[in-house]
Amino acid sequence: MVRNRFGTALLGALALVAMPALTAAPAAAQSTMKLASATINDVQHEWQKVFADELASRVGEKVKVEIYPASQLGPIPRMSEGVLLGTIEAFTTPTSFMTNVDPRFQAFDVPGLFKTPEDVDAAIHDPEYRDHMETMFLDKGLRVIGAIYNSPTVVFTMNPAPTLEDMKGLKIRTFASPMQVKPMELIGAIPLPLALSEVVPQLQSGGLDGLLVGMPILTAFKFYDVGKNVTDLRFAEIVSVTVVNEDWFQSQPEDVQEAIREAGRAAEEKVFPWGVENVQRTYKVWEDNGGTIYQLPQEEQAKLQKEFSELAETLVSEDAAVEEEYDRLKALVADKSGK
Repeated sequence: MVRNRFGTALLGALALVAMPALTAAPAAAQSTMKLASATINDVQHEWQKVFADELASRVGEKVKVEIYPASQLGPIPRMSEGVLLGTIEAFTTPTSFMTNVDPRFQAFDVPGLFKTPEDVDAAIHDPEYRDHMETMFLDKGLRVIGAIYNSPTVVFTMNPAPTLEDMKGLKIRTFASPMQVKPMELIGAIPLPLALSEVVPQLQSGGLDGLLVGMPILTAFKFYDVGKNVTDLRFAEIVSVTVVNEDWFQSQPEDVQEAIREAGRAAEEKVFPWGVENVQRTYKVWEDNGGTIYQLPQEEQAKLQKEFSELAETLVSEDAAVEEEYDRLKALVADKSGK
């Protein structure tokens, strides 16, 4: 009888101990979102920081955003693979570096399509087009959650190249897009697609003579300590996107998915003026550090634009999907600019 009373009391005590564990609501699991890029202290990096703040304001600690700029998660090809495989949740990059994933990314790189930052902003943030852009690469397992104006294209060279004749025969690093490679071939340069992390050693060893790039990258990575010469071709405006692995995106609760969409678009709006001003700042930073910026002679610039535009029309016609996307963007730019 004593043993039974003791046993009953013991079971009761155990039940009281266990009760909090049975009744407590399970804690919401925190999801980690790694944001990778090859650059630092530029508009891509700025978008990532603003996006992280915007997302936190909407979902609190449900998502932990980790930012990895300056190729901390590997060179561009590895980061591209990582977001496709899901080992990296999101990757911010110029569209040129995603053309191997889907050739339709080429449509954003066509020389002469965008002539000003405002052209880029108006087109990619047209409400209907922005919805289309977000989902156009889902068949590759990627969703666009950010789209921003980056910068105009310039050419950095170790030796002065104030004219196109000076660029003939030079080994120039390009983005991995035909829209970057073919124009360099047209002017007689030798294009070499390379990840940004490989460029400086190649310049120092003589494996490269220069690179096609945006001015903010040159100043952020202090290329003025490597060489002093920039030729301002401005034949295309660089567009950057942030793509997220769609499987990871779909694994998030619906409120988090919506918050990611909202945070991406809010960051785009906030960062656009910062990006435009940053491009202007970088020209001054370059010159303040002893760099020289060459403008092509007016006639040569006009000839270059005409030849690049003709080349672009030929290139886009080689792929029906690219041509369709380009025609859509071209019409949108014309409509937004009133031309």
